[in-house]
Amino acid sequence: MSDAAPFDRRLLRLRRQRAANSVPRVMPVLAAVAERLLDRLDDTTRRFHRALEIGGRGAVAPRLIERGIGFVVSADLAPAMAARAGGLPVAADEEALPFAAGAFDLVVACGSLHWVNDLPGTLLQIRHILAPDGLFLGAMPCLPTLSPLRAALAEAEDTLRGGAAPRVSPFPDLADGAALLQRAGFALPVADRERIDLVYRDPLALLADLRAAGEQSALAARDPRPPPRALFVRALAALPVPFRPVLDLLILTGWGPDPARQPPPARPGSATRRLAEALGTVEHKAGEKAAPRQA
Repeated sequence: MSDAAPFDRRLLRLRRQRAANSVPRVMPVLAAVAERLLDRLDDTTRRFHRALEIGGRGAVAPRLIERGIGFVVSADLAPAMAARAGGLPVAADEEALPFAAGAFDLVVACGSLHWVNDLPGTLLQIRHILAPDGLFLGAMPCLPTLSPLRAALAEAEDTLRGGAAPRVSPFPDLADGAALLQRAGFALPVADRERIDLVYRDPLALLADLRAAGEQSALAARDPRPPPRALFVRALAALPVPFRPVLDLLILTGWGPDPARQPPPARPGSATRRLAEALGTVEHKAGEKAAPRQA
């Protein structure tokens, strides 16, 4: 593991391996994420035949099979999690995908890419194994997910120890999405956001669900010391009851480049109509104020 790597992938694999037996208890949340992501398949008439799903934990592969996709591979960093995912199981590291170029016409990464150390490199690999005009769909938590918990833990630990160690993983921002897809060479890249509202009677139940899903912190820079005995009691006491965390999802959509099927981007300056004309509005020069509206 590189000194600059934010995540301890070995620890992450062990935690996902242990979570293979407990993940059914959080299946409603995983299923909600998968349904929102796979709804994008309804926006295209393209039919898919060879799909790879990464990190779906049993929520993705069955839904792909229900949609008539005959060949579905389920890859996961943890062998036990791959075995229960629902497709042909493959224990694989997202940072070193063991598949040939153009092997799949659909790749779905649902809830795992936020743990990779080199996200641009992983997206480049996904684009490599995607057939021309194949589709990539990705979903991962983004900011401000878990921000209240992050703040409560930091404040409690700072009070108890005079300093706070990172205990909640960093998440990307929506603004990062399309740029990451473009950098990896996807065609027609789109990044948007979905939001899932959750309710917990007790904030402690959120920590239990994160553990059940294999989502405990695997930060390489974590404090190796045991946490103060009062840390979680103090932090959770600062959260409202019931606790209503919001799961914000960064949804990524991109296509494998295929000049024969996809229209090339227009050349700069080739437009024949002004945007203001198309929108039915008035165009103003830079720095020029619009005229006040008439009552």
